[in-house]
Amino acid sequence: MTSTTLDLISLQQRTVRVLVAGQILGGLGIGATLSIGSVLAAEVSGSEAWAGSAATLSTLGAAAVAIPLGRLTRRYGRRVSLSTGTAIALGGAIVTVIAAALDFFPLMLLGFAMLGSGAAVGLQSRFAATDVADPRHRGRDLSIVVWSATVGSVVGPNLFGPGEVIATWLRMPPLTGSFVIAVVAQLAAVFVYAFALKPDPYLVSQSIVAEAETAAEPTSNGGPGTDVAQSASNETPGPAGFLRNRNLVMITIGILGLSHATMISVMSMTPVHLVHHGTSLAGVGLTLSLHIAGMFALSPLFGWLSDKYGRYRVIVAGQAMFAIALVTVAFGEQSMTWVTVGLIFLGLGWSASTVSASALLGDLVTGAARPIIQGRSDLVMNLAGALGGAAAGPALALVGYPGLAISAGVLVLVVLVAVSLVGLPTSRARVA
Repeated sequence: MTSTTLDLISLQQRTVRVLVAGQILGGLGIGATLSIGSVLAAEVSGSEAWAGSAATLSTLGAAAVAIPLGRLTRRYGRRVSLSTGTAIALGGAIVTVIAAALDFFPLMLLGFAMLGSGAAVGLQSRFAATDVADPRHRGRDLSIVVWSATVGSVVGPNLFGPGEVIATWLRMPPLTGSFVIAVVAQLAAVFVYAFALKPDPYLVSQSIVAEAETAAEPTSNGGPGTDVAQSASNETPGPAGFLRNRNLVMITIGILGLSHATMISVMSMTPVHLVHHGTSLAGVGLTLSLHIAGMFALSPLFGWLSDKYGRYRVIVAGQAMFAIALVTVAFGEQSMTWVTVGLIFLGLGWSASTVSASALLGDLVTGAARPIIQGRSDLVMNLAGALGGAAAGPALALVGYPGLAISAGVLVLVVLVAVSLVGLPTSRARVA
């Protein structure tokens, strides 16, 4: 093993540690937005009809900055991109606090949208974990960064108590104290990305790709057992790097978007369904907590499985978990226990599908094309989530909770058909 290899191993280990730290800090702001933000929106707007605006504007904000952050990465590297995105989220937390103090709802909507940049940073962090990763361990390293989001997602919604103490001490509106915590956490995350993410993993990967592509013509990874073996004829060379099979890249992005829409559509309407059936708020909170645990807690396992057994196989396994989830909630809609079981499988399906498809996207794109394609992927994911959440409400009203589950099943079927057409003949991703 050469010293260069040893240096890359050390750089990758350091990169993953920095990304995990940034994810934990940044996740506090996201958790506060999704939970306390809805309460704050209803209070300042004076109507519960606006309670969902926090999640909606945050999602749209994440979509809006996805491609610009990708372009920043392409030009300046991950360090500038991630720190800039986190700084925007930091500004959003400050704007939200000011809007609450002024009791000015339009300004609060702007704050929620800016906070969405933190979610975009979280999505791009998972790709940053693959820049200099050993191709055999891309899924594992990516999944570790995804897993670290668990901390912020779990702690963020529980900041109300400490936040109330802080708000009282600072003589601020009670609900804004949690966002003060988010301000401090986001500021720390900015410093972590700006000063600890050195050398920049993306810039290092660029130099490695340039050297490799100068030394030899790109060849197919060929042979049975490779997920991208059949894509060589569609490689697009040039200074932007290599895009292995454009159609496959588009399908992979579609898998990410449809999987996200499936999860969001059912998850977003579950609290409404449970409350209408007499479930206590504590019961709803438990169901959502277990769902979040399903989304993140086992992501390292799915990353390892995708490295060992292939991206497509784990994507299919994820869709199978979606199917189990949808059948369970459709037939067990009257039981909180069965709905909770369904939501756990819904989270597991999202985790398996997202981790594996994200790793596959990292396999398929190299060089300067990578951050742009990844930005487009994040844009599609966020827009699909927003559309899924928006469509879920009318679907629940028209066809009920079981009908909503069946409707989401159509998205699962589309993904399975797509994978059967492009992925089943192959099994293993092995890309240099």
